[in-house]
Amino acid sequence: MPALITYRTRVLPEWVDYNGHLRDAYYLLIFSYATDALMERIGLDADARGQSGHSLFTLEAHINYLHEVKLDTEVWVRTQVIDFDRKRLHLYHSLHREGFDEALAASEQMLLHVDLAGPRSAPFSERCREQLQALANQQQDQPPPGLIGRTIRLPA
Repeated sequence: MPALITYRTRVLPEWVDYNGHLRDAYYLLIFSYATDALMERIGLDADARGQSGHSLFTLEAHINYLHEVKLDTEVWVRTQVIDFDRKRLHLYHSLHREGFDEALAASEQMLLHVDLAGPRSAPFSERCREQLQALANQQQDQPPPGLIGRTIRLPA
């Protein structure tokens, strides 16, 4: 399967810093929109969230800033389902642009399926699990991303 592209955008003037580069907070915004698009794909769109009272919460997110991204650059996010269980979803997003083969940035995320009435964790619906499994099956030949499982620390 070709890479799953979940979000596309142009880098807007209000997103850049004094150096003309995308501000660090806006990388997360772009990745957040990609997660929203994935939610729609797996059956957690706005209507479904309203009817079920269920959503996804981000438990943890790591961002690696790999290359500069400048004003007006057209970028897109590729999303890979790394793993999931009854309640959690492990994702990897990477940011790309035309004419540059390497990822510009990457975000590894752990999400939790939540019943908003609690709020408390809740199992994915059967439909969501089926959609996640279908995506995982389609992506099974993709190599694992190189930046998975990294931690922040100074060398000993």
